[in-house]
Amino acid sequence: MNILIIYAHPEPKSLNGTIKDFYVSYFEGNGHQVKVSDLYAMKWKASADGSDFTTYNQKKRLHYMQSSGEAFANGTQTKDITQEQEKILWADLIIFQFPLWWFGMPAIMKGWVDRVFAFGFAYGTGKYGGKYWGNRYGDGPLMGKKAMLSITIGGRKPQYEETGINGHINDLLFPIQHGMLWYAGISIIPPEVLYQVHNISETNLEDYLETLKNKLNNIQSVPTIPYRFQNQGDYNEQQQLKSEMLNGKSGFSIHLK
Repeated sequence: MNILIIYAHPEPKSLNGTIKDFYVSYFEGNGHQVKVSDLYAMKWKASADGSDFTTYNQKKRLHYMQSSGEAFANGTQTKDITQEQEKILWADLIIFQFPLWWFGMPAIMKGWVDRVFAFGFAYGTGKYGGKYWGNRYGDGPLMGKKAMLSITIGGRKPQYEETGINGHINDLLFPIQHGMLWYAGISIIPPEVLYQVHNISETNLEDYLETLKNKLNNIQSVPTIPYRFQNQGDYNEQQQLKSEMLNGKSGFSIHLK
């Protein structure tokens, strides 16, 4: 397999750095090809603006989505965006390694998504209108690829369960897994989450990495999260889930088969 690791942490000697290095060592040791986008080391530009397009006219009003589509189609994106898109097209599996900061990914990683997932590349294709509303949510341009979030969290696991004060971890990750990745057609392997990282012992870390290794040994057969496809009949013309599909559920879980 071709493995792309998108890594976001400002400290190379951090726990996130250790886990990232573990992925690289494991996959290369098992004959896979690995590429790493170390966003802080790359000094990745997080802000999406007109300078992302080589033909941008500062005198005109910027419509970022439209401009990104034109730049992708015309080959006038900046080099850094094109290089990351090429990595995605090369990859079979994309791993996002990051600490959960303020209930989301670090700004530099969100900026990577904002700029790299350009109109026409990750979304904005297919017919729009009526029962069909574009190639998205399972039918996106990146369909066939898989991704997995690998996250460190300072809090305790009970805080991220059904009755936990922070909300269920699956709900917190829904905007990333469903709204960014599944939207573009990428299937999602259930995330790896390591809790209480500020007090983790060497023994607990070794145990975690051993458990992670066991998962990676079977990574190609791990079932992906069964999100519903937008265009396979579960949603009506307003892209609302049909009432007969609810089965008494509410919240984000209604979008799981």
